[in-house]
Amino acid sequence: MPATKTWDHYIAKAKHYVDNHDLNEEELDYKRETGRQLQGHRERLLAESGPISMRTNGSLDNLAGWRMFGKVLRWLATDGGTAALRELWAPTGQSRRPGSVGSVPPVDEVVARIHAFSQRLPTELNGDRFSGTGTRMRPISVLLMALDVDQYPPFKKTEFDKTYKALGHPLPANDADEASLYEHAVRFLDRFIAEAGKRGLEIPSNRLEAQSLVWALEKRAESPPPEADGRDRDVDRAPEPAAAKAADLVALAERLRVPAEFLRNIDTLLLDKWQVIFQGPPGTGKTFVARALAKCLAGAKERVRLVQFHPSYSYEDFVQGFRPTLRAGQPGFELKNGPLVDVAEQAKAEPGEKHFLVIDEINRGNLAKVFGELYFLLEYRDADLRLLYSDKPFILPKNLYIIGTMNTADRSIALVDLALRRRFHFVEFHPDKPPVQGLLRRWLKQEAPDMTWVADVVDIANVKLDDRQAAIGPSYFMKPDLDNDKMRLIWEHNVRPYVEEHLYGEHERIAEFDLDRLRREIDGNGTDPGEAREDDPGAPNDAGN
Repeated sequence: MPATKTWDHYIAKAKHYVDNHDLNEEELDYKRETGRQLQGHRERLLAESGPISMRTNGSLDNLAGWRMFGKVLRWLATDGGTAALRELWAPTGQSRRPGSVGSVPPVDEVVARIHAFSQRLPTELNGDRFSGTGTRMRPISVLLMALDVDQYPPFKKTEFDKTYKALGHPLPANDADEASLYEHAVRFLDRFIAEAGKRGLEIPSNRLEAQSLVWALEKRAESPPPEADGRDRDVDRAPEPAAAKAADLVALAERLRVPAEFLRNIDTLLLDKWQVIFQGPPGTGKTFVARALAKCLAGAKERVRLVQFHPSYSYEDFVQGFRPTLRAGQPGFELKNGPLVDVAEQAKAEPGEKHFLVIDEINRGNLAKVFGELYFLLEYRDADLRLLYSDKPFILPKNLYIIGTMNTADRSIALVDLALRRRFHFVEFHPDKPPVQGLLRRWLKQEAPDMTWVADVVDIANVKLDDRQAAIGPSYFMKPDLDNDKMRLIWEHNVRPYVEEHLYGEHERIAEFDLDRLRREIDGNGTDPGEAREDDPGAPNDAGN
């Protein structure tokens, strides 16, 4: 097909996407937010003399390639890494005074910076090879977002190479280094913007919009392209599951009293692997948040299924198996689907909607026994496999997501095996880490202001317990009409037995958890049990909630 006609089809496909999707919500907002965070790190680096610590989040890790990006960050904190980053993030031109960001550097200068940076970036990080130019360029491109996210967007070699081939655009040279790969991509994005302008399409108007469309269209590359006039040839194509509405997540975050960014990061992790596990001690809200988030992302409670694992739970219970039945009064066995197959079939019937399976206490089951061949299907969602009791091919649809919860306090539960662990992202719910950190105090200030001393009691009890995997969570106390009498009942009949079980046989330590003794200890430290502390490190800021 002539190059002009090929571009006609591609631009028509881009227009169809822009007309039917919210590009800001699906592709741009989280990248621009990541860019703003990196710009803040850049300003600090240029203003200070030593290295800086860069906090990562789900979006940043996903853009940069999470498997290696943490190791890249640790290298950047070394003297050599910091020096390389200063050159990559240096101000433009002559205004290189401390703290000066300056204007956006031109492409040629950025290419030279990439080349210098990649020469310093090790080819081995903490024992792992880090040598592929495309693999190395991915985290470098994310760091470039600090210069100007609209002009220097993130890069993934596979997506760009597929797009080059589809359009007949020249490929980079086989021996292209990191800088050449990125320059090639930037020049292509500029051409994309120009070709769209020739055809009257206002978006993409900058490289970030162009890059976002390249990624979005590549995800749908298996579908036939639309006609040049914008009509979609594939009228029977299943619609894509709707993206999470930003406003819905913000509203849910306010209800749950957690930062909205925390929920957005979980949504990003689900889009990456389809599966996450919330892990932490009892009473930290894992199941409550899992059910609420699943319902929010699914859009309806009918598309959320909850199951709970236990030691006797089996493959036949979860996936499929023969069950006793009566037929015409005669006992026999019938093949019946478990909740996993049921929810998968429901998801297949509604391909345009997200469906969720919430597995409570996932690590209480014998996971290798319960999941069976699903280990493979959890990772390869496009593949089909014959189930143990069926001769029909079975797949896990891409619009089915799994959220598991895992109790870290139960010593009788074996750790999740590595084969399953790498198929899930893990999200921590611990009282010493946001968003659970400070949650009880925030809740008490709003719902029971006379009971804010409870947060002090829980804090000092967790210090004495000295085991973050078995810490006392806030959910015990987040009860309607909480007062002194109800608090004492909760402590004596829920918290104290839990502590005694955890400290079995350590009588002197158990005695330290007497409620009155803890309150006297707080008073002795000069803290009024009825007065809330203001130095709450877990409180959300305005941007998060």
